[in-house]
Amino acid sequence: MAVIAVYSLKGGVGKTTLAVNLAWSSAIQSSRRTLLWDLDPQASASFLLGHEGRGKGSAQAVFAKDVAPDQLVVTTAIERLDLLAADTSLRSLDRLLFSIGKRKRLSKLLAGLEKSYDRIILDCPPGLTETSEQVMYAADVIIVPLIPSPLSRRALDEIVQHLDREHNGHGPILPVFSMVDRRRTLHRAALEAQPDWPVIPMASAVEQMAVNRAPVGVFAGDSPSGKAFSTLWRGIEARLARLR
Repeated sequence: MAVIAVYSLKGGVGKTTLAVNLAWSSAIQSSRRTLLWDLDPQASASFLLGHEGRGKGSAQAVFAKDVAPDQLVVTTAIERLDLLAADTSLRSLDRLLFSIGKRKRLSKLLAGLEKSYDRIILDCPPGLTETSEQVMYAADVIIVPLIPSPLSRRALDEIVQHLDREHNGHGPILPVFSMVDRRRTLHRAALEAQPDWPVIPMASAVEQMAVNRAPVGVFAGDSPSGKAFSTLWRGIEARLARLR
């Protein structure tokens, strides 16, 4: 099993979009038994995968060990893709994790799912929080989406510095340019400065995910954005193979 965290210090950079589409690629493109674990109290990933239980308040109970993770897992309309949905109870997850003082609680919960899944995608809330600290310990690879701009690059540098300082031996960080509009001079300049970083274009197909409540691969797999997500996933799988 491998754990792939999709994380950003900033919100609004396409994090959830990336997590949902990578989960689809894992399940369909690579035929992996895949779980998307939605850790963001906004529950956007859960919504995009058709889940309606945002207000039930059970998501945090997993971390309190009041319920096992596999008891809350639900199937999705996508073959081999399951969901551990978020809800509003996660708003107080940082406080719970701080109070119990278990810095590797998420890692242990993930270990209990190892026999059931080949890939687990974590859609993480933004910011440097108790939850993000748990994610850093648990992830084999950390995907960081950023819009091509100086502020986003600054946020990425902060993440790298924090991990190097606080999490020796952390999983590799893979930056991904997200919501790219090549008509913009600033975006083109950023891409030229980092030509090897993956690029996910700004596209109407991505915006349609909220209407269709499905990953791009379900309804527009041959679109530029659909192909970009697929290419990115192949690169992630290649990186995971090298880590083994």
